[in-house]
Amino acid sequence: MQFFDLLSYSFFQNALLGSLFASIACGIIGSYIVIRRLVFISGGITHASLGGIGMGFYFGWNPIFSAMIFSILSAFGIEWLSSRQGIREDSAIGSFWSLGMAIGIIFIYLKPGFAPNLSDYLFGNILTITKPDIIYLAVLSFVLAITFLIFGRQILFAAFDPDFAKTRNLPVNFIKYAMMMAIAITIVLSIRLVGIVLLMSILTVPQMTANLFTSNFTKMILLSVLIGFLGCIIGLFLSAILDVPSGVFIIFTQLIVFLISRWIVKTMQKSKHRKLTV
Repeated sequence: MQFFDLLSYSFFQNALLGSLFASIACGIIGSYIVIRRLVFISGGITHASLGGIGMGFYFGWNPIFSAMIFSILSAFGIEWLSSRQGIREDSAIGSFWSLGMAIGIIFIYLKPGFAPNLSDYLFGNILTITKPDIIYLAVLSFVLAITFLIFGRQILFAAFDPDFAKTRNLPVNFIKYAMMMAIAITIVLSIRLVGIVLLMSILTVPQMTANLFTSNFTKMILLSVLIGFLGCIIGLFLSAILDVPSGVFIIFTQLIVFLISRWIVKTMQKSKHRKLTV
């Protein structure tokens, strides 16, 4: 099956649109996660979302909606414990990580019969994405883009120099909690892309690759969006051909791009160093 033949199918068109908007949302939030070194937090929120998915299956709720509520509460809980209760951040993350997964597994096993489409949430399958999912991702991408376009400097001030931000009367705590909520929402709405197991990679690998070439936050976002979408396109094509979850090939492609980019950068640095020493 050729790539252009796949474009004639509505499910593949939906997958491409979903990939585009997910790449935009993850590119923005992922860049913030990487420069703030919040990768472990994103992993904790990602795995904690399984608790909401399990509760959704058991009580008959929309799994994405219940996962979003659970993830937002977990994000707030991590921030509150680490900043207000004197608990180390890694300990707070580990607690919610384990708690969410334990709750999810309990409710999934309590549900009579086999939980439908559970593998799509664990390993991702964007070929099953629906039009409402695309709309949610599009709205999220638009809101994040506008927010960082207007308040990007304030967000970065609050992130890297909270004392200076407070002298400028910026609501530092509100910004921190708002960003944690944005991370949680982005994670949950992107679960169908690569799944809970691999989602941490889509939030970090394209951004790390972009960071090899630039330290400018805006350029980093744009480049990570491009890399993320490229990985999605290749992953979608391979998953459709081989009939396996798309998330595996999406992450694999992005890791290959990172390794090649790393090799190119190191080669250029060595070449530049040789010229300077000659």
